[in-house]
Amino acid sequence: MLRYVPNALSIARILAAPLLIVLAVEGCETAYTWVLVPALLSDIADGLIARAFHLQSRLGALLDSIADTLLLLTSFYGAWVFHPEVVRQHWMAAVVLIGTWLLECVAALARYGRLSSFHTYLSKVAGYLLGIFIGVLFVFGFQPWLLYLAVGASVLGNIEELVLLALLPEWRSDVRGIAWVLRERREGTAR
Repeated sequence: MLRYVPNALSIARILAAPLLIVLAVEGCETAYTWVLVPALLSDIADGLIARAFHLQSRLGALLDSIADTLLLLTSFYGAWVFHPEVVRQHWMAAVVLIGTWLLECVAALARYGRLSSFHTYLSKVAGYLLGIFIGVLFVFGFQPWLLYLAVGASVLGNIEELVLLALLPEWRSDVRGIAWVLRERREGTAR
């Protein structure tokens, strides 16, 4: 039964996305926050469970990427609806973050016909930081330093994934990062 938990958590995040949109459209910030925060926490939980119990799969990586994408978009929409002053004052950070993310998504679709789902260490850290920023924004209020830390890590993670797209001719999920791919290449040519 445990083997289904990571995918079930990703599916729950996917299903939470339309509910979050409806709550934002209706102006229900408290309800939005009560749905958003557990969804953000489930992103951490599904990965931890999958890794701890060796339950990673291609389907799980794909579901996680879709859920992450939907949660990211609905979080931005919620921030735009409920915290428009933050979006207006820090629009450039949002544009850079979304722009590099979109560039990586389009490049992955062009290269592999699917989202990259690399789940590098840097992208995991960036995702956690973005989740923490969004959760803190809705629960405690705006923290500029956390915004720029999350955006900086996310942009670096998107750049790393763009480089990985160039390095990896075939799609793979759960790639640790550039250093590991380069080490694999060196060890593969040394044999």
